Amino acid sequence: MRIFPLFFALVFCGLVLAACDSHEKPTTTPDKTDELVVITVNSPDTYYENSDGSYAGLEFDLVTEFANELGVGVKFKVMPRLSQALLALESPQGHLAAGLNVTDKHGLGARFGPVYQRTQPQVVYNTDYPKPRNIQDLAGRNIEIAAGTSHTERLNEAKQQVPGLKWNEVDIPAEELLAKLAEGKIDYAIADSTQINLAKNFYPNLRTAFNLGEETGKAWAFSPNADPQLLEKAQKFFKRIEQDGTLKRLLDRYYGHIQRLDQMDVGGILEKMRTTLPDLRDHFHHAEELTGIDWRLIAALAYKESHWDRLATSFTNVRGIMMLTESTADRMKVTDRLDARQSILAGARYLLLLKEMLPPRIAEPDRTWIALAAYNLGYGHVEDARILAQRLGSNPDSWVDLKKILPLLSRSEYFVNLKHGYARGGEAVILTESVRTYHDILLRYERAYSRNFAATEAMGPLHRSRN
Repeated sequence: MRIFPLFFALVFCGLVLAACDSHEKPTTTPDKTDELVVITVNSPDTYYENSDGSYAGLEFDLVTEFANELGVGVKFKVMPRLSQALLALESPQGHLAAGLNVTDKHGLGARFGPVYQRTQPQVVYNTDYPKPRNIQDLAGRNIEIAAGTSHTERLNEAKQQVPGLKWNEVDIPAEELLAKLAEGKIDYAIADSTQINLAKNFYPNLRTAFNLGEETGKAWAFSPNADPQLLEKAQKFFKRIEQDGTLKRLLDRYYGHIQRLDQMDVGGILEKMRTTLPDLRDHFHHAEELTGIDWRLIAALAYKESHWDRLATSFTNVRGIMMLTESTADRMKVTDRLDARQSILAGARYLLLLKEMLPPRIAEPDRTWIALAAYNLGYGHVEDARILAQRLGSNPDSWVDLKKILPLLSRSEYFVNLKHGYARGGEAVILTESVRTYHDILLRYERAYSRNFAATEAMGPLHRSRN
């Protein structure tokens, strides 16, 4: 199947080509290829390389799904700046640009597909300084926004009421802009709520002051001269993934957990990464060798369970860094639950066992999130939740559905008809969502381990990950 033509002249070509990743060759005739050429920017909320060297991001997943539906390959042309991505769409360097906010400014040079996500422009500040109460407090202060965004329009509207309002448009990604704010290099910044919530998990001194205007919608942008059939296919695609739950699952994968932690939670793990983690890192590395599970996920689970306290003990006699019950410790052949090495290795092996107990049809990352819930709640209760999900018309293999069902296990109208009865399912959701965020933090600051699977092979098939 061939992608439909774009007819814009190649203006600004030299600038755009210089901005492209070096491994990407320009596509000047997308109508003569069986590839969907997509322009985007490199950022944690669009398209990025993850810890294992593969690509991820909401836009990456959406575009890949769309290309599969069209029956074509896909090439990403990654621009370092949003402004250059817009130029690339105009010139025509691709069939569409992914991850743009729908605004009148952008709409003058593009046609937008369906809105698939809504974000709120917000004023963000550094908590080392006073919180601005309203737009008037921003007058005369050093404010920065990312160039090419819709925030300029919002500020121009506000300036009619506050003439002293001034700002600088900087040609850097929102992530770098928020880092500057966290470092005290600027007074305030304007960014989208999703970008701010992601950044808060890495910079605990960032906080939202107030909203700036109404929500904006995110959509794919198409050249005005793009074949109408391509836009029509995109509209049908988004309608389909909204109806079948694919869109909901993808949004949850990247954003469903990002507001779980507060400022003290983030500050706590950042501090203990400096003071406590160095003495435990070898144990987590060994755990990855035994199980194939990323050591940073195991460490995130351990931090949620005990804050990496070797001597942690609960009132129910759950003990150690991985907070093992007596029965789980016996099952994993642990002789001392307060021994850090034994606890970490056993906890990792138990998590792997739970993953392998789940039906093979459950895909990642849902498989891992559901296994984390079982680590907290017990496999039987999670199976009850999956049965209840099916009874209530939800998807038992989807974490985004299951995390809404798990809290129902504490309500008598539901648990009386389940095999394992009452359970505090809400606690399992909190643990899983918190671990997801701690894992994100560790992925950002800690290096991947260079795996040695010799030990894994020696342990046999029970201790090898399916991933």
